Amino acid sequence: MISGIFGKTKPINFIILQGFLFVFYWFVNFVLNDNYYEPEKLVVKFVVLGILLFSVFAVDFIVKRNQITATNSFAILYFTLLIVIFPEVLLDDNAVFCNFFLLLALRRLISLKSLKNIKLKVFDATIWTLIASLFYDWAILYLILVGIAIYFYEPKNIKNWLVPLAGIFTIGIILYCFLLITDNLAFLSSHYQLSLKFDVVGYWMDSTKLAVYGIITFIGATLVFIKMSKLGMGKIITMRLIAISLVLGFTITFLKTSDDIYPVLITFCPGAIFLAKYVELIKRTTLKEIVLMVSLIAPFLILITEMIVK
Repeated sequence: MISGIFGKTKPINFIILQGFLFVFYWFVNFVLNDNYYEPEKLVVKFVVLGILLFSVFAVDFIVKRNQITATNSFAILYFTLLIVIFPEVLLDDNAVFCNFFLLLALRRLISLKSLKNIKLKVFDATIWTLIASLFYDWAILYLILVGIAIYFYEPKNIKNWLVPLAGIFTIGIILYCFLLITDNLAFLSSHYQLSLKFDVVGYWMDSTKLAVYGIITFIGATLVFIKMSKLGMGKIITMRLIAISLVLGFTITFLKTSDDIYPVLITFCPGAIFLAKYVELIKRTTLKEIVLMVSLIAPFLILITEMIVK
């Protein structure tokens, strides 16, 4: 039944998921956490919601445009379900913005497989990554992914390695001028501290669902690579980039997470892709339906359990 709905790419799938996220976003903010916002803050919340909803389109675009999965909506389904498991990410505006710009960067890096306009795509990816770092300082680690993408596709062209430096210089100049005009040069030293939260280890140990999510995702990714070993090298390289993006996301989650900061959202796109790819590779229809049913029910059981305990 579930595979019959989300096993194909249909406009109704977007309507269902987008409508649900719209309602769930306000439910988390006003019901689950009983927040009150001034009109100015409420406007910001609407902007954040818009970015979140557009992120769903970005995930689907990345998957479909690069033919990472077949013609199904499993990736955006899992992306939405992960938000249900971790509703606290909807309280962190920086997480939503950072995730969105990292999605734009990932989109450009994966498209390098066409070997067209490589320098422009690398430049764009660098720009988007640096913009993302304005929301989370540790997001600057994603520049590692830019370098790895260059190494995968065209490492012998020295000019490709200079492009990220041009991107860094461009954003640096623009940001410096903006901060100079607004008399806020202290932002650079106060924001880019790249410090480790002292309570991060305790948070991870207490957050069972975060640990379980990490384990399941990495097991799923491993199984996907095993099953994809017979496919073309082009698809394998794409999945490697997504895997590295997932590792970097979990690294930033480990380094940045605290009581009011939830960067785990930036792992949802690569995590959802691997989970979707694993389900897609299940040949037995009955087993696939069972996996999808459990995937759909479990997040809501976790949410209800947390609401009762809270």
